[in-house]
Amino acid sequence: MRTLEIDIETFSSVSLQKCGVYKYAESPDFQIILFGYSMDGGEVKVVDLLQGETIPQDILDALTDDAVIKWAHNSGFERVCLSRYLADMGVSLDSFHDNHPLSQEYGRFLNPSSWRCSMTWAAYLGLPLSLSGVGEILGLEKKKLTEGKELVKFFCQPCAPTKANGGRTRNLPFDALEKWELFKSYNLRDVEVEMQIQRKLAKFPVPDFVWDEYHLSEEINDRGIGVDMPFVSACLSLDARSTDALTEAMRELTALENPNSVVQVKGWLADNGLEIDTLGKKEVSAQLKNAPAELVPVLQLRQQLAKSSVKKYTAMENAVCADSRVRGMFMFLGASRTGRFAGRLVQLQNLPQNHIPDLDEARALAGAEDYDALEMLYEDIPDTLSQLIRTAFMPQNGRKFIVADFSAIEARVISWFAKEQWKLDAFAKDEDIYCATASQMFHVPVVKHGVNGELRQKGKVAELACGYGGSVGALKAMGALEMGLKELELQPIVDSWRGANPNIVKFWWAIDRAAKAAIKGKTHTSAKVIYCSTS
Repeated sequence: MRTLEIDIETFSSVSLQKCGVYKYAESPDFQIILFGYSMDGGEVKVVDLLQGETIPQDILDALTDDAVIKWAHNSGFERVCLSRYLADMGVSLDSFHDNHPLSQEYGRFLNPSSWRCSMTWAAYLGLPLSLSGVGEILGLEKKKLTEGKELVKFFCQPCAPTKANGGRTRNLPFDALEKWELFKSYNLRDVEVEMQIQRKLAKFPVPDFVWDEYHLSEEINDRGIGVDMPFVSACLSLDARSTDALTEAMRELTALENPNSVVQVKGWLADNGLEIDTLGKKEVSAQLKNAPAELVPVLQLRQQLAKSSVKKYTAMENAVCADSRVRGMFMFLGASRTGRFAGRLVQLQNLPQNHIPDLDEARALAGAEDYDALEMLYEDIPDTLSQLIRTAFMPQNGRKFIVADFSAIEARVISWFAKEQWKLDAFAKDEDIYCATASQMFHVPVVKHGVNGELRQKGKVAELACGYGGSVGALKAMGALEMGLKELELQPIVDSWRGANPNIVKFWWAIDRAAKAAIKGKTHTSAKVIYCSTS
C-alpha cells in the first residue's frame, strides 16, 4: 500500500479559529500557497503554488485514490482544503463510501477513509496534540521550526494596510523573499517532523477500529447540521437590543462608565458593602440568595448581561457554510484523557436546556423580532434566547432529528468493569440507579418521591461525582452545594459511596498500580483485582 505524507500552507481572509476549516476553505480568496509532500517515505518536496509551480499529476491522482493512504497532522484540515482545491480544478469528489445515499447530496469532500492523522495517533497515546509538542516529547532529531508562527501570520493572514507596506492587505513572496524561502523550509520541515513521529510511534499502532471511528467522525463533520439562519439573525438582533437596554439600566443603577466591566462592577459592589471574588454564574447566583435588597437588581442585571450561551448564535453565524449548514463541530479524541469527542465552534455537546412550556410561540416571536412581546411575556430576554438555541438547528430536506442519550452510561460501564454486582442487578431490573445507590449508601429503602425520597439527591450527586475516583472537590464541581447539601455532609457522602461500592474502589487502585508498574517497568502489565462478593 502506498502512502503520501502532506503538509500545506494556505491563505484565507476568514478566521480559521472563529469559523472552522469548512468556512475557511469556502472563502472566495482561499488559496493553497505551499504544498509539501513525500511519497512512500521518499524525498520531501515543496510545491510553490504562489510562484507558478504545480502539483505533479501523479500526486493529484493519489489524492483521490483510496488505495493510497494520505497522512497529515490534523489531517482534516488538509483534506478539506484540498477538497476545495480539487473542486476548483473540476475534479469530482465523493465524501462518503461508494453508493452511500448521501454521497450526491453532500459529496463535496475527499473520502476520509483513506486518510490518517498523526495528531489523532498522538491523542490516542496521550501525547500533546501540537506538532511541536509531540516532537519535544519524542525527542525528535528534527523539530518544528520555531519561526513558523510568525511566518504563518505574515503570509497566511491578511495584513493591515500602512504607509510602510504601500497600503497592501496581503503579503506575497516578492514582498519578503528571504521570509518566503524560510517559509518554504518551514513547510518542508513539518513534513519531515510528521514522518519522524510516525516512525517513532510505529511500535504503538492505532487499532483499525479506532481509525474506523475517526473516519466516521470525519463523515459527521463533513455532513454538518442545518441551521435556520433567518432565525439566528433575528435572535442576534434581539440580543443586541437587549444588551443595550440592560447596559443602560445597569448604568442608571450604578452610574458606572462601563457596566460590562468586571473590575468596575466588583468595585461598585465592594463600595456598597458586598465583597465578591468573581462575577461568575455560580457566585452571582449564590450571592443573590443573601445579598442586600438594594443590590439584588444589580446582580440580576449582571447575570443577564453575562449570559454567555447566547454567544452560540454568533458562533453559528461565523461558522455556517453557504448551504446553511455548520460543519466541523467535533474533534475526535479531543478530550485526550478519556478519548471522548470534544466540541468545537458552536459546542453541540453543551447546549442549554429549554423549559419554556410554549416553546413554539416563543420561537415565533423571536423569529419575528417582536422584542416588546418577548419582554412582556418572558421578561428575561437573554434567558429566553438561550432556551431557544436548540431550535436554531433544523433538519433539512424532509428529514427529522432523532435525539438519544445513553442512560447512566458512566455508572453502567464502571460497574461492569469492576463487577459491582448489586449495581448491575439494579440496572438489570431497570431500577432508579440514584435511589438504589442512596439505599446502598444509607442502608434504608429509598423511593423517588416516596419513602426516604430526600436521600435520592445525595445518591445522585455521589453517583455522578464519585464513580471515577472523585471526592469532595468533585462533589462541589458537580454542584453539590448548589443542590442544598452542606459542606460538612460532603466527606461523609464520599465515604458512604465508597463503602457501598467496594469493588469499584478496588478496581481504581488495581488500575493505578498497573499503570505505575507499566510506566516504571516500561512494559505491558495487567490489573489484578480480588473482588468482594456483594449482593
